[in-house]
Amino acid sequence: MNTYGRQPISLVKGAGSYVWDSEGNKYLDALCGIAVCSLGHAHPAVSEAICEQSATLIHTSNIYRIPAQETLAEKLCALSNMDRAFFTNSGAEANEAAIKIARLFGHNKGIQTPTIIVADNSFHGRTLATLSATGNRKIQAGFEPLVSGFARVPFNDSNAIREVAKNNKNIVAVLVEPVQGEGGINIPDSDYLNEIREICGEHDWLMMLDEIQTGICRTGKWFAHQHNGITPDIMTIAKAMGNGFPVGACLAKGKAAEVFKPGNHGSTYGGNPLACHVASAVLTIHEKENTPVQAKNSGEYLVSQFKASFAETPEVIDIRGLGMMIGIELDRPCAELVGLAIENNLLINVTAERVIRLLPPLNMEKEQADELVSTLTQIVKAFISR
Repeated sequence: MNTYGRQPISLVKGAGSYVWDSEGNKYLDALCGIAVCSLGHAHPAVSEAICEQSATLIHTSNIYRIPAQETLAEKLCALSNMDRAFFTNSGAEANEAAIKIARLFGHNKGIQTPTIIVADNSFHGRTLATLSATGNRKIQAGFEPLVSGFARVPFNDSNAIREVAKNNKNIVAVLVEPVQGEGGINIPDSDYLNEIREICGEHDWLMMLDEIQTGICRTGKWFAHQHNGITPDIMTIAKAMGNGFPVGACLAKGKAAEVFKPGNHGSTYGGNPLACHVASAVLTIHEKENTPVQAKNSGEYLVSQFKASFAETPEVIDIRGLGMMIGIELDRPCAELVGLAIENNLLINVTAERVIRLLPPLNMEKEQADELVSTLTQIVKAFISR
């Protein structure tokens, strides 16, 4: 179906931070499948895990115990300080699970119309419930009636959450991204998540974090909320979890971990042996290679280099980043930079109309980082000066 507006190249091969098209052209990938291939392309240990498990057992059903699923759950809970995991095939499904937990949590407290606070400019998925939670009217348009049960507030404004608490007794949870990705790499104040944690504790709400883009080492920690020294009640992850293999999870702690009972939720494919074996291999690689530190150092280097490159370019109004999640904001719409970058053998993304979003592989070498800065700087300056 005509849903993507695809770029006019066909990518057929990848290795590390590079991909090749069907014509043999080589591109530096600074998007890695939108924060998915964080270990780069064709990582040998990931390929080995896929081959190994696919030759043994691909799928059974959640009717039975799945040892690979239990192993992955234990790893994720140890890394995140969470208690339980529900496995999905995508980030949107993980957020659906979180929304269902919040609603059932509310009903169990006698709240008839449980409501979740969400943020402007957020992105949580494209299913009916997750697009209803999303703070982007363009994504919602044409799909009304939207799912009810969401109260919207400005991002990075904990006082707005407190105001809602005074006036709406149906609130059961707050769902936010620690850093808004699709919204333009919007990084909140350093105490924002701590404030939400405090508010949720005061009102017996669930703090739910969408870490689908920020999770699995992207921001320089295993999970972005760990920069704040807090633990949410629910966290959703996907994207980098399988380095390209479809897998996601909804993790829960404490009271939130005990809400679902048999029959409340399920998935046919979610958490099958192949997906879980691959995800465990990905986590092991990140542990062995100390990827969070790599992401922190590489991200700081890239931001500093871009700031130096654009120091005399007032049309670049902001450069912001956390780990290898970087946004370069221009003073004008710049969607055509995506095509111009392709012409210069570079893959990038533009979101929120005028923000260049960079999500490079977390193990990108310094030489490739320098190539990214040099190439993108030239492209942006040429675009501005036209």
